[in-house]
Amino acid sequence: MPEKRNELKQRAIKLIKELIKTPSFSGSEDQTSNLVFNFLKNNGIDNIQRKKNNIWAYHSHYQPDKKTVLLNSHHDTVKNSRLWNYDPFGAEEEEGKIIGLGANDAGASVVSLLATFLYFKDIYLPFNLVIAITAEEEISGKNNVASILPELGKIDLGIVGEPTRMDMAIAERGLIVLDYTVKGKSGHAARNEGVNAIYLALEDIEWYKNYQFPKVSELLGEVKITVTQIEAGRQHNVIPDECRLVVDIRVNELYSNEEVVQVVKQNIKHDVEARSYRLNSSRIDMKHPIVQRGMALGLKTYGSPTLSDQSMMNFDTVKIGPGDSARSHTPDEYIFISEIENGIDTYIKLLEDFKF
Repeated sequence: MPEKRNELKQRAIKLIKELIKTPSFSGSEDQTSNLVFNFLKNNGIDNIQRKKNNIWAYHSHYQPDKKTVLLNSHHDTVKNSRLWNYDPFGAEEEEGKIIGLGANDAGASVVSLLATFLYFKDIYLPFNLVIAITAEEEISGKNNVASILPELGKIDLGIVGEPTRMDMAIAERGLIVLDYTVKGKSGHAARNEGVNAIYLALEDIEWYKNYQFPKVSELLGEVKITVTQIEAGRQHNVIPDECRLVVDIRVNELYSNEEVVQVVKQNIKHDVEARSYRLNSSRIDMKHPIVQRGMALGLKTYGSPTLSDQSMMNFDTVKIGPGDSARSHTPDEYIFISEIENGIDTYIKLLEDFKF
């Protein structure tokens, strides 16, 4: 149905311009959630539900005994920097691309998935289809997709829209952030007194620098540990009695977050605290039907180093969407119109002959 696709592509392009023109910083996405809700309603979708700034709807042929596929992307954005040459909310069209905040991450995925959902609106599928356009992805907030997953029912597969150049990410790194304070004893810097907390912290930093987790992923490589923040001392002539550290750990799919923290605790002399264990790594089996379908279409598979709402999902997922991750969070962010059009075509091809 090429005419139907072309019409949906035009609606998608119009919608992304409206989304760009409407500020939607994480935690303040009320207006863009209204746009998504009204877009679905105005295109004949009746069973639309909303919780805060999360919008979801079910395919009209929903049956409880069928497996369910979730289409998901986010409509929130980061805040724009001062380095933009264009109006971040201008949605200017220039040389085949649309320029504006959130165009690439992840407005293009949002509108492409919405168009795909509408394409199948009146078509019987051998699986259930639910779309959820959600909030607070950029800050991993409490009102993100995880807040509505219990209300969606059992999900068997998630297709997460993020800028991947329509390559299929079949694995994604998890994230752990550690906070802790190394305790020493203050004293005068001119005297041989006190215990320098910075020197104690250096022992830990040396371990972080040199330790290698034994399990190395073919897709994601090794677990990556980086000390990203250090703070100590109040004045030049006082030996610091505290040194505060922040450690960023990017986890491959061969470890759980809990396993990684346990290894750290076994090797570090000081008590560490993880901010959260919920940002987990993920991987889907290469033999899964959606991966096989993607490969049959010529899609490239890879492991993604960047975090997304996949980390919130305890079911099989793939990450795929129009745009390029390298453009995300950059000044003068843009998306090519052709990327949106190809995204819609590819999503439809993935699903139209898909079977579990």
